[in-house]
Amino acid sequence: MAEHTSGLALRFLGVGSARAVELGASSAVLEQDGRPLLLIDVGPGVLDRYHARYGGLPEAMFLTHPHIDHIGDFEHWFYRLAFVNAALPRLYVPAPLVRWLQKRVASFPNWVAEGGRNFWDVFHLIPVDEHFWHGGWRFEVFPVRHHAPDSAYGLALAGAFAYSGDTRPIPEQLARHAGRGERVFHDCTLEGNPSHAGLDDLAREYPDGLRARMVLYHYADEEAAAAMRAAGYEVARVGKTHALPEPADEARGPWERPEND
Repeated sequence: MAEHTSGLALRFLGVGSARAVELGASSAVLEQDGRPLLLIDVGPGVLDRYHARYGGLPEAMFLTHPHIDHIGDFEHWFYRLAFVNAALPRLYVPAPLVRWLQKRVASFPNWVAEGGRNFWDVFHLIPVDEHFWHGGWRFEVFPVRHHAPDSAYGLALAGAFAYSGDTRPIPEQLARHAGRGERVFHDCTLEGNPSHAGLDDLAREYPDGLRARMVLYHYADEEAAAAMRAAGYEVARVGKTHALPEPADEARGPWERPEND
């Protein structure tokens, strides 16, 4: 059987909750061989952090949910693209979120004062359901528990990682999408609330083996991060990369799968 190494890693551009401005809006980039493959969320300040790291703008992004701390840089992104001849970045947006993204961002009248430009003119919007293909990989999309039903989603690549987005505990989803050794990047705050998982929630809802593979993000401050580390968890840091396990064969395009000897 031919050898395949993916070279995949996840790098965090920001790790903070909505009020933790100094930690940056929670956002991560899936890299392949050190190059950006897919941005996850584009909250305030994310584009500048992305540009500082990679020297350009994102070519593709997945949106977990349309709260401002995850979509706040869309206006900045529009104006960075509206007056240049650039390829349209691909936006993978869970289909139920398209109408909310339209209402919260795209419906503003006259995106340029002179008129004649629509918000979506500079983006390639791709509504997605349970999965989508990008860069030769089959990504899985799953609903999470954040505010209202069908308002937030997680992202997974079979065998490699599961990224929760903002959520309460979702043991039934992670049993399905993180059941074979994937790294699990999970929203966490010190004390759980109706929108976010807390440390006590993780201990109650998830088995030890799964929690051992977790990296926690979307926390309030350095004090919270220290408490999470003291509880035995790895904690995401701005700029840090996390190497990922080799994806499962079903996560690859047919042209990427090794042939049987």
